[in-house]
Amino acid sequence: MLLAGDIGGTKTNLAIYDAENGLHAPLAEATFPSDEYPGLEAIAREFLSQVEYDVELASFGVAGPVVEGHVKTTNLPWEMDETNLREALGFRHVYLLNDLESIASAVPRLEPEDLVTLNEGRPAQHGAIGVIAPGTGLGEGFLVWNGTHYRAHPSEGGHTDFGPTNETEYELLRYWQARKGHVSYEWVCSGIGIGNIYTFLKETGYAPEPDHLTEKMAATDDSTPIIVQTALDHGDPLCRAALDTFVSILGAEAGNLALKILATGGIYLGGGIPPRILPVLQTSHFMQAFLHKGRFAELLRRVPVKVILNPKAALIGAAAHGLLQSR
Repeated sequence: MLLAGDIGGTKTNLAIYDAENGLHAPLAEATFPSDEYPGLEAIAREFLSQVEYDVELASFGVAGPVVEGHVKTTNLPWEMDETNLREALGFRHVYLLNDLESIASAVPRLEPEDLVTLNEGRPAQHGAIGVIAPGTGLGEGFLVWNGTHYRAHPSEGGHTDFGPTNETEYELLRYWQARKGHVSYEWVCSGIGIGNIYTFLKETGYAPEPDHLTEKMAATDDSTPIIVQTALDHGDPLCRAALDTFVSILGAEAGNLALKILATGGIYLGGGIPPRILPVLQTSHFMQAFLHKGRFAELLRRVPVKVILNPKAALIGAAAHGLLQSR
């Protein structure tokens, strides 16, 4: 049996799987507040003490670059090592993989109801697949066919240089360059990024911030949910402009990813934000930015684009990776 985990800065999802029941029917599952534990080992021990299964393997998706079986998490003060975890928990094998590798590993195993299509396209059999996932940060990964199955690969593409495509985005880049130096796609295309776009628009006088919104912003450490919900409710032009700008940047970077890996198998939008802003993604802003690639627009028109709705995709992917490795 396999212990799979999706390790996030806010919460850690753990579940037990076996090959017989498959990836969509975990034998046990639980969620833990990550910041209340000193590390993954403590959470795993607590979870395993609550169940009665003989677990031999573990596979964990973690936000951060995994190098030679070791990772320092991006959004938690944790360091993890495959060998240390294996010995501490008494497992036969432990696999650590980047969180985008986890989401990408889930893509070939998702059900139709787990997806919403933004562009039908014409997928090529065994074509490369790209995954871009805006959540707290921005993750990017991809899958290639190895002759028998798709294999997922991580990247740190979200930390590449932001490339503006219109005058507003050029001003956005200059605004943040003057204040922080390097401006990555993650800085303007993530949960953090929505707040950064909003700050830029407010500070440069795009529109006044209404008093009721000022009060809400002052009462929270995370303004992104307020900005998104207000934009979706059509309650404020500043919030809507921030969300529209975010969607255009996301579309452009998704198109960049499609060209870089020649994603004839499709582009999949993961992470927590796309399902929450689906009505905006289904307007023309996203696909216009995705296709705005000059003479390669027609090639991109044939690329399927889908939104992953299943919030457990990373957990499913981690389990899929572990079960595949154990064969």
